[in-house]
Amino acid sequence: MRCSERAQILGQDSFLLSTRTVEIAITALGGMLGPVTFFPEDETPIRPYAVAPWAEEPVEPGTPAVIRALRGDWFCSAFGANEELYRGKQLPLHGETANGLWTELDRASTESESWLRLGIDLPLQGGRCESFTALYPGQSVIYQRHDLSGLVGPINPGHHATLKVPSREGSARLSFSRYAFVCSPSEPLERPGSGGYSALAVGMENPDLHAAAQADGSTTDLYRYPARFGYDDVVIICADTSNEFSWSAATVPNDRYAWFAIRNSTQLCSTLLWFSNGGRRYPPWNGRHTNVVGIEDATTFFAVGLAASCRRNSLNERGIRTYLTPDGEGRLSIPYIQGVARIPEGFDSVISIEPEFGSIRLIAKSGVSVQMSCDLEFLRTGCFPGFESKL
Repeated sequence: MRCSERAQILGQDSFLLSTRTVEIAITALGGMLGPVTFFPEDETPIRPYAVAPWAEEPVEPGTPAVIRALRGDWFCSAFGANEELYRGKQLPLHGETANGLWTELDRASTESESWLRLGIDLPLQGGRCESFTALYPGQSVIYQRHDLSGLVGPINPGHHATLKVPSREGSARLSFSRYAFVCSPSEPLERPGSGGYSALAVGMENPDLHAAAQADGSTTDLYRYPARFGYDDVVIICADTSNEFSWSAATVPNDRYAWFAIRNSTQLCSTLLWFSNGGRRYPPWNGRHTNVVGIEDATTFFAVGLAASCRRNSLNERGIRTYLTPDGEGRLSIPYIQGVARIPEGFDSVISIEPEFGSIRLIAKSGVSVQMSCDLEFLRTGCFPGFESKL
């Protein structure tokens, strides 16, 4: 991917973008970021994102586009199942942005940096969404901004990062910035009668994440993954919005890397964790989607959809925002940062991410730390230094 181009990647027509430190593909269908390779020129490159095992297989007619292309991270214009009509309209699973075709609007690439602008119309929600993706020299970081315009009514937006972690039990250690509330849904994610299986207890409120209750009465550590083979589950972690910024991380000590995402938590207020470890036995899943964790930063009521997120629910009754209201012209802009850091021996799990003069420092529970280039001002300004005159 040394030069910017377009190609068929794992069954999907994809836009390509690269620097010497990051190579990415973004699917035309659904605008999905994946596959992604960090440090592609190293002996051990890092490819943290999941790609569905059926990516190059035919799937049953009627399978949603978001499931056909399923991979990496994508932006949800209306996060969740959306089975319930909203204002008389049936939105697709995770919204129009995750199911429609994106078109290339503009791009540029130099020897060291690259950027790409894509767009998609949103006929059901009104208006349009444009995405901007930028890579900078020497940075193992992906900067994205999604600009929505002309929206009719509120929205429950989100990013939907899905990571494929090593199959060793507990190989990845999950961690999060300070949060205000954690709970599981009032109904299991999957039911045996429909060919799906869930393990966690329903209706948990502020559980000990090291010893969360399961339906069978046992407990499980939600900070360690993979776990609970044969089951798919979700919990939601609602950020403390007084944070300057909020972050989510997955550390893989044996493979010496940490993946992270950083956001403005007044825009993306919660993190829905989707533990997908073979619990869906129906097509096209067929029990094959394993060792995948969704770390999904969103403003939403679980993964139910826009209608449930916009009305009174158990989260917004607690003061936790579950939808956003665009400005008078239906505009909303959401910046987001994702990246990977190489970590040293003894770095066990991210406990803090601190700003440090145009960079960030990832600090481990063990006290070991690593510094890397990353521009957190992007979350405040939404600006891409060096590219603004071109965007």
